[in-house]
Amino acid sequence: MQKHSDFTQYTEVTPSAAIDPARHGWRAKCLQRLIRLDLPVPKTVALPCDTVRAIAAGQMPDIGGIAARFDGVLVSIRPSPGNPDWGGPNTVLNVGMNGDKHAQLARDHGQAFADATYLGFVQSYAIHVARLDPDMFTAEPSAEALAAALAAYEAEMDEEFPQSPAQQFTEVMRSMARAWEGTTARLLREAKGAPADAPLGLVVQEMAQAFGPGLSGRGTIQLIEPVTGAPQVTGRFRGLKPANRKAEETLYLVKDKRGHSLEEAAPEVFAALQEHCQICRRKLREEMQIEFALENGALKVIDAVRVQRSARASVRIAVTLAKNKIINREEAILRVEPRAISELLHYQVDPRAPRDRIARGIAASPGGASGRLVFTSADAQASAARDERCILVRRETSPEDIRGMHAAVAVLTERGGVTSHAAVIARGLGLPCIVGASEIDINQRDKVLKTKDGRSFREGDVITVDGTTGDVLAGQAEMLEPALDEWFTTLLHWADNVRDIGVRANADTPDDARTARMFEAEGIGLCRTEHMFFDEDRLTVMREMIFADTAKDRKVALDLLLPMQRADFIALFDIMAGLPVCIRLFDPPLHEFLPQDREGMRELAEALDRPLSEVMRRVEALSEFNPMLGLRGVRIGVTVPEIYEMQARAIFEATVEASKRGAAVVPEVMIPLVSAKREVELVKMRVDAVAAAVRTATAADFDYRLGVMVETPRAALRAGEIAQHAAFLSFGTNDLTQMTYGLSRDDAGRFMSDYVQQGVYPEDPFHVLDEDGVGELLLMGSARGREIRQDVTLSVCGEHGGNPASIAFCRRLGFDYVSCSPFRVPVARLAAAHFALLDRQNSKKYQ
Repeated sequence: MQKHSDFTQYTEVTPSAAIDPARHGWRAKCLQRLIRLDLPVPKTVALPCDTVRAIAAGQMPDIGGIAARFDGVLVSIRPSPGNPDWGGPNTVLNVGMNGDKHAQLARDHGQAFADATYLGFVQSYAIHVARLDPDMFTAEPSAEALAAALAAYEAEMDEEFPQSPAQQFTEVMRSMARAWEGTTARLLREAKGAPADAPLGLVVQEMAQAFGPGLSGRGTIQLIEPVTGAPQVTGRFRGLKPANRKAEETLYLVKDKRGHSLEEAAPEVFAALQEHCQICRRKLREEMQIEFALENGALKVIDAVRVQRSARASVRIAVTLAKNKIINREEAILRVEPRAISELLHYQVDPRAPRDRIARGIAASPGGASGRLVFTSADAQASAARDERCILVRRETSPEDIRGMHAAVAVLTERGGVTSHAAVIARGLGLPCIVGASEIDINQRDKVLKTKDGRSFREGDVITVDGTTGDVLAGQAEMLEPALDEWFTTLLHWADNVRDIGVRANADTPDDARTARMFEAEGIGLCRTEHMFFDEDRLTVMREMIFADTAKDRKVALDLLLPMQRADFIALFDIMAGLPVCIRLFDPPLHEFLPQDREGMRELAEALDRPLSEVMRRVEALSEFNPMLGLRGVRIGVTVPEIYEMQARAIFEATVEASKRGAAVVPEVMIPLVSAKREVELVKMRVDAVAAAVRTATAADFDYRLGVMVETPRAALRAGEIAQHAAFLSFGTNDLTQMTYGLSRDDAGRFMSDYVQQGVYPEDPFHVLDEDGVGELLLMGSARGREIRQDVTLSVCGEHGGNPASIAFCRRLGFDYVSCSPFRVPVARLAAAHFALLDRQNSKKYQ
């Protein structure tokens, strides 16, 4: 280890000093920049990271030399980590304060000010340095409170409060250095992306006392509103007017009807502060919040930090800075975190408003909504019919709840994880959703929701779901509208100009398709046709088809479904207006369309005019021990070919009809759950035959592309031979992950957090694509497919398609596009641009 004498222990921050952010931290470098901009910064000394590491190990720097730089004045000691987002130990103000200083302040500025200053330091030192119980030192400033705090410190520590400034310096620095090295602090900053050995510097700065016969006080100022990003002078100021102007009257920062302000009392100071902010904006290329102090009318700039901001403010700030030529467009794109913009697409609970939290769960789909509680899908539909906003609450959702989810404004489940049925469907619908809310107890029979603190909420009571934070709130919360504004649109158009991978949407209905177009998806990458059969008028026909005993009887029912499917596809083709539409043929097991309870079976028996016993036998016969691995996907197409033939006919007849009204439609037909080349051959033969029949019947010519959904490990391994018959290979990573891991995504949420916390998996593999395992199958499948057919189109159409890390992986493999839920399309567009830009930057480094 480097000896302590081998490095500079501290450096005064001057315009020409050798201050390096990697060595001294961001705060030290920022203060130097402020000094170079001629802002009135008090004297500051920076301790490099090596010195702080030595302090943590018990080796102190020259405390006397540091203290001598300040000639006996009080100082603050602040953390200066390598990145401002990593946090750090608490700042300690007024170091050097003792009995002698207290007496001097009392003579110069009055007893009340002296008592408040000394008490504040004792409280801060006791809590953050001596680590004593904060409750013992909570008191309003007074001579009695100061005496009690000093006595409490002595009683707890068996020694008087330290009076030596050198001892105070030593203990504060040692405490901050060791706190940074502690396990809790390390885990917290690692969660924010910091490396395990992230460095910490310290800065020691002369205190501006913010007191005197003239105008004095402390405050912050910034030029933007932090929630919206709109231009607005905001901040705070805690100060007192001069003695000849009611010295006890507290001032606000800007004009305020509640009282006088700094803006009115000292317009020249207020103007100077705004100019300082503008200078920081131009020269530091960022919206900064300035911390300042007024001492007897003299302005001091204590610090400047990047303005904390919401996601919508981040977008507006980045675009505005680029339009003002302060940064370029590429930097504007990189300044906005892709995941954060999902918040902009939905109503959001206003973070400035009070909130009464009753429970917390997993934030599964962003956005906020308030509505009346309902406990069944039928009640949700009834509520929507009355034009009443409702929130569907279930232990966990199933495919039968889809209509209820469509009718609700938000979904809350007691169980489940980020890839549970409720989470996936809600993200697709753009519904705020919280899952895994284990702090609530749902009584479905009595329709009551009970919370951990003993409160009960019944059907019809109003709650709010904050799907961005995972909070469940009592009552109706204040909302912010979606921010699909000019800044959002501009940023994404800039992103489109630089990204190099396509982005499509998963869309099952015309509403989904319209949402996809609104977010400028480049087509539909996955249309799950089975979702079209759950509407009430189609479900009965679907059940008649399932109960048919012969192929002829099945065809009768399917002939009734044909015009419905054809109308669905015409609508999708019209909405997408020439953009590609990839339609997945029927996938789920047939039992999902049948009721599972006795009452539902009785209603079905009446609708089909069949004995209840027969219905019960048929439902039991179709039930499977493991439906995910049973009769579904292409297996239905092979064993019950009439279904796929009907769907193919509907697609091609819709193609002919839609092509008459606009650009020629070239549909993409996708076969699900393939595991063998022969499956593709059998389905392709039937689909080709249907296409030929439609061409003959309509006297119209059209093209179509046939491909497969790769969602079994065997399909990935045999992708070369499968590609002989497939124009595209679309990797369905949801099922591929389930089959690779042997996990159910609906059940894994019960233990997945434990697995991630204990390091079994680095991330939830249903949320972030597993590059080592599932990714290996994508690598082999894509390589083997292109080895046989170079022009085969490669894509990912699972929920991973909207995850930034997964998009980066797909780009590296040379995939043509990703497809995700419509409301994740903007995230994918921006993330793809990020990776393209970062690749360019890295390539320039090594040229």
